[in-house]
Amino acid sequence: MGKKHLMIFLTAILTVLLDQVSKLLTRQLINLNDSIPVIRNFFHMTYITNTGSAFGLFKGYNLFFILFSVAAAFIIIYYIRQIKQNEKLMQFSAGLLLGGTIGNLIDRIAYGAVTDFLDFRIWPVFNIADSAVTISVIILIFHLWKK
Repeated sequence: MGKKHLMIFLTAILTVLLDQVSKLLTRQLINLNDSIPVIRNFFHMTYITNTGSAFGLFKGYNLFFILFSVAAAFIIIYYIRQIKQNEKLMQFSAGLLLGGTIGNLIDRIAYGAVTDFLDFRIWPVFNIADSAVTISVIILIFHLWKK
């Protein structure tokens, strides 16, 4: 495995670990549908589950999202070889995208829904995997726009 692959897979593994540990702690320390203010009226830890996609859209389509996530992971792995050795930001982005996809896939398979807990009150509740996917997409858009 080359340095390029090492960067991508270490980023993905770290993302999955942070995501899964944070979700485990949420499930153990907060009751479902409870919310704990961290910074009142700005940031709360709110434990909810989501069988849909981003922002709670398409609820109840968990099997579809499992299949979609598996396909996405394979597509990401397939396209990794097209990332050049000197494209460190793209390697990081691919790792975030792969890790975020796998993080939420684990939840869907193990629990039948994704665990969400980060609640900024002006945005739907989300998790670390969601953040990784979002950051990755922003990096990809920036990279493609630059070309």
